[in-house]
Amino acid sequence: MRYGIKTVPEHTTWQEVLEVWRVADDIPVFESAWNWDHFYPLTGDLTGDNLEGWTMLAALAQATRRIRLGVQVTGMIYRHPAVLANMAATVDIISGGRLELGVGAGWNQMECDAYGIELPPMRERFDRFDEGVEAIVRLLSLDVTTFEGRYVQLRDARCEPKPVQRPHPPIVIGGRGPKRTLRTAARWAQHWNVIVPGPQEWTPLKEILVGHCEAIGRDPAEITCSVNVRLGEVGGIGPGAELAARYRDAGADLVIFNLPQPFDPAVLEPLAEAVSALG
Repeated sequence: MRYGIKTVPEHTTWQEVLEVWRVADDIPVFESAWNWDHFYPLTGDLTGDNLEGWTMLAALAQATRRIRLGVQVTGMIYRHPAVLANMAATVDIISGGRLELGVGAGWNQMECDAYGIELPPMRERFDRFDEGVEAIVRLLSLDVTTFEGRYVQLRDARCEPKPVQRPHPPIVIGGRGPKRTLRTAARWAQHWNVIVPGPQEWTPLKEILVGHCEAIGRDPAEITCSVNVRLGEVGGIGPGAELAARYRDAGADLVIFNLPQPFDPAVLEPLAEAVSALG
């Protein structure tokens, strides 16, 4: 079992997030650190502060040396796939090859309404997502990309310089939709993430992912399967470690701990000790 942390950048400051990530970077048990891709808070005062994820990620890449980093996950509706591919390549270079490229179809109606961003109906949204993921993979992997999709068209497109990680940074697809999200994950992802209450909800989704992999002849072991544990909701470090152990026994590869706010780096050492004791 591997472990990561997540600091949602709502109702916080840059300095608080920076300090947590710097401390986590010095604790080997934490493999990765994550933020999110939202422009408004999702809890509490929805008019409050929320730092932008990708700009923050580039700065955190420069401020750390070891820990892998990613946005969990980037809403495809917010940026053209070619723009996102160039952003990802640059952050991977800044980090020295530590980027995990998290993507999802997007869902937040409030943000879209506020900013005048179209939030298509579900079917179209996932059609756009499928095309977007493929376009990103091609741009990051190929010297020149021509892509004729319904929603994405590329003409002799380049994405230079290429990322450090080749053929591209790991694609992390987040979501639980059995027909579209998990099928796209089976085709393109090196890492699948989902947030569910517990292993009893996670196990059927993993079985669906395995089925999609088998249908296209892909080994499901090629895909890291991760889950999130929200420490503030489950009762703290002890219950969080116990839930992580249950996910381990169910077959998850990586547990990402959402840290409670206000962020305090002092929580990291006790958390590392608790999960290290799991073996």
